[in-house]
Amino acid sequence: MGAHVLTAPHLRSWSASHAGTKRSHNEDAYVDRPDTGMFAVADGAGGHQAGEVASGMIAEALEAIPSDLSAAELLAEVRLAIERTHVALREEAARRGPDVVVASTVVVMLARGDHFACLWAGDSRAYLLRAGVLRQITRDHSLVQELLDAGAIGPDEAINHPRGNVITRAVGAEVDDFVLDKVSDRLVAGDRFLLCSDGLCKTVPEDQLAELLAAPNGMSPSESLLEAALALQVKDNVTAVAVEAI
Repeated sequence: MGAHVLTAPHLRSWSASHAGTKRSHNEDAYVDRPDTGMFAVADGAGGHQAGEVASGMIAEALEAIPSDLSAAELLAEVRLAIERTHVALREEAARRGPDVVVASTVVVMLARGDHFACLWAGDSRAYLLRAGVLRQITRDHSLVQELLDAGAIGPDEAINHPRGNVITRAVGAEVDDFVLDKVSDRLVAGDRFLLCSDGLCKTVPEDQLAELLAAPNGMSPSESLLEAALALQVKDNVTAVAVEAI
């Protein structure tokens, strides 16, 4: 029996965010716009509330995008909004002084018609749960991912690597050429997506992510995922946006 491919963007979503069990404030931000087919998670970095500024500016820029755009226009506007925010964050860092970082990861999912696309920079992730199988559809921009790719460490060593918090790309980071990576594919009825900050995926095992993302109707997968992370004493801020194609 073939997969049922959507002809219209029928989406429902759930979102939740928490400072975690160790942090005093939350530097994550999220966007949850099922009417537009746009969802995002941003995880700020820099300390002294700079991360909160960075993630908040990304969310604000995405929230300002009009809802009456075509798929191609929406994709272009998202890229433009994030690129402008990157420049603004570099300027904000320069104003604050030398060696100041005001940056944030971002992962964005767009769903229109029978297709979806994900754009990202950093190690906030997007997962797709399809036909009971969970797969990560983004690839971390991180030192640990580079070590994995080079064969210098194995998957078991990556989980609690001492430099697991080092990212190699972010909005606002000092890079010569800022680029968002992109993946796209068909959207299938029953698909469930998870966008999350690394506080979630570094705390809750992948098999448990899949189980909680598949929560039955009436339950919020995002709330269940946060509760699982908090029960495991998540050290970082934790944010989850879940999206279902119906």
